[in-house]
Amino acid sequence: MKCSTIIQNARKQKRKLLTLAESQTILQRHKIPFVKNILVKYEEDAINAAKKIGFPVALKVVSPDITHKTEFGAVQLNLRNEAEVLLAFRKIVHSIKKRRRDVRISGFLVQQMVGGAEVLVGGKKDLQFGQTLAFGAGGVFVEVYDDVSFRVVPITKKDAREMIEEVKAYKILHGYRGRHYDLAALEKILLHTSELLEKHQDIVELDINPIFVGAKGAVAVDARIAIS
Repeated sequence: MKCSTIIQNARKQKRKLLTLAESQTILQRHKIPFVKNILVKYEEDAINAAKKIGFPVALKVVSPDITHKTEFGAVQLNLRNEAEVLLAFRKIVHSIKKRRRDVRISGFLVQQMVGGAEVLVGGKKDLQFGQTLAFGAGGVFVEVYDDVSFRVVPITKKDAREMIEEVKAYKILHGYRGRHYDLAALEKILLHTSELLEKHQDIVELDINPIFVGAKGAVAVDARIAIS
């Protein structure tokens, strides 16, 4: 499905926030790699999906009512076998219902576990500058670190490298204690995200967090897209 069609369908349904599946499709259409995953609804399906992807896996709830999954206990990581997937599935359901019984659960996402340094790429449509692009340290502590660089879209390859070098996390990304990270892969993601925002002016907010960058390659694990 075309990106414009996805956005139009969401607008017809009077939704401002795209689903994770819709966001993933849009990212992949713009050459932004996304981790291998399978959307399921039931316990048995989650187990079969995990076996198909290969252990270890992560399990996350998909819900239009939950933005920050960790706050709801809606994420379970490093599940190494069928029994752990089953237990994680039940833990997530219990945790969500304990906090809010009216939460709508659309399904569960079984994801391949990936490692590396966590970063974020984001976008926001500014009233004065138009589409802007952000890069910084990612993960659950992004608001704590507040380590982000910005540019107005569109950006060049030089801009992409400078954005990476401007954040404090660059000291780690550049190479820390013998670990090396694929900065060229990050540059490509920034450039492709810039192209995405420039092409789709009806995207008002974009949050790709986290992106795991390793010695070879970088891959998005979660994404959120809001439209006008």
